[in-house]
Amino acid sequence: MQSKWLEDFLLLAQERSFTRAAELRHVTHPAFGRRIRALEEWAGTPLIEAGGGPVRLTPAGEAFRDTAEQMVRTLAQSHDELQAVAGRQAHVITLATGRTLARTIVADWLARYGSVLQTAQMRIVTRTLDETVHMLQRGEVSFALLYHHAAIAVRLDGRQFSYLTVMSDKLVPVARADAEGKPLFALAQALLPGASPVPYLAFSHSMALGRLAEDHLASHPLWPRLRRCIECDSADANYEYVLKGLGVAWMPWSMVQRDCQDGRLALAGDGSLDVHFDVRLYRPKRRLSTAAEQFWTDITGQ
Repeated sequence: MQSKWLEDFLLLAQERSFTRAAELRHVTHPAFGRRIRALEEWAGTPLIEAGGGPVRLTPAGEAFRDTAEQMVRTLAQSHDELQAVAGRQAHVITLATGRTLARTIVADWLARYGSVLQTAQMRIVTRTLDETVHMLQRGEVSFALLYHHAAIAVRLDGRQFSYLTVMSDKLVPVARADAEGKPLFALAQALLPGASPVPYLAFSHSMALGRLAEDHLASHPLWPRLRRCIECDSADANYEYVLKGLGVAWMPWSMVQRDCQDGRLALAGDGSLDVHFDVRLYRPKRRLSTAAEQFWTDITGQ
């Protein structure tokens, strides 16, 4: 039995989709299916219910799920302990997050708490929200910095992980400002009869920010008419597109506040179109490396 089979099984149990789980594990659908079947052969009983639709675990699969989670955690902890004994991890801080948060909050932390970097190495990896959560669950990183909102709530066992809310932010619709400081594209005008749709610079659905914006717009009672002209998986790129006057984008206020104050950008809609969310720093409740524990102490002020 291979440990990656356990990780495959746990991810499948969470995602309820062979296709989605295979994508997140970066393997083909057939290869992923073969690994699940290999685990079932090792177990000596089916773990997945046969049939179409969302994946369901058999009674044996449900019973095995807790065991698999414990085995993965134990292996990760053992690895960390062995690495610590070897002196390789005691001075390493590992953090997984998205590219936008790495560019903003993490950059601020590195500048503010730079003293810890005099004796430690910070290893930062950027992934999608789902991949970041899985890395933390598998014990591959010490911390995960994540967006939090009901539309993108992550599943982390409160018995195993704790978190700190490090900031509250919001997505706001912005456009390039004209000479008078007004937005080149105003969403209120798109509500008028016969008005042309506003060019919309969207985030890819693979991004947490994209799912936040789309969920909010889909449920908004007065959704303005938008023409999806660009879709991008980079907040930095969409920011540049907005500055060049290509359309309206829902951007983190923390990224565009200064531009709005200086007149380069302008709010393209009222507060009802804002999407409020939090940013949380997650960690395992078990003891981490010396450097990681110091970093957590610096962040929390405890």
